[in-house]
Amino acid sequence: MNERTGLITMRGNPLTLIGQEIKPGNPAPDFESLDNELKPVRLSSFRGKVVVISAVPSLDTPVCDMETRRFNSEAAKLSENIVILTISMDLPFAQKRWCGAAGVDKVVTLSDHREAEFGNAYGVLIKELRLLARAVLVVDAEGVVRYVQFVKEVAEEPDYDAVISAAKKLV
Repeated sequence: MNERTGLITMRGNPLTLIGQEIKPGNPAPDFESLDNELKPVRLSSFRGKVVVISAVPSLDTPVCDMETRRFNSEAAKLSENIVILTISMDLPFAQKRWCGAAGVDKVVTLSDHREAEFGNAYGVLIKELRLLARAVLVVDAEGVVRYVQFVKEVAEEPDYDAVISAAKKLV
């Protein structure tokens, strides 16, 4: 098991990430997670579209809530050739409830709670918490990672403009 330290903190405390670091130019590892209806969804099912993957610790926290709402509003303005996925370790039931309460209907929420397949494959699984680190990746229509943003302090928001700009350049 590959462990990496010194990359992220939570409230200033260093955390350990499990898995391989993904860099631009790497093929995007396929993974399976669950949608809000408990149906398995694979990254490969979005091939042919640009995919923004927003990994968050939990939708039930203020920063993750803001981030997912922001990506939902951005998604409404983007080409139909761009899909935004928000993935967390939250249970699908909690994600469904949260989306309904927040009015989030443009972002696809996925749960990595069963096997942490995404977290391990993308190197964003936090060892100490079994939550996902805050990271955003953009995968092109051919399945190659073109943009990666790790948010060093888990309690901070990503650079949304940089993510949206990276995605739009690929359409």
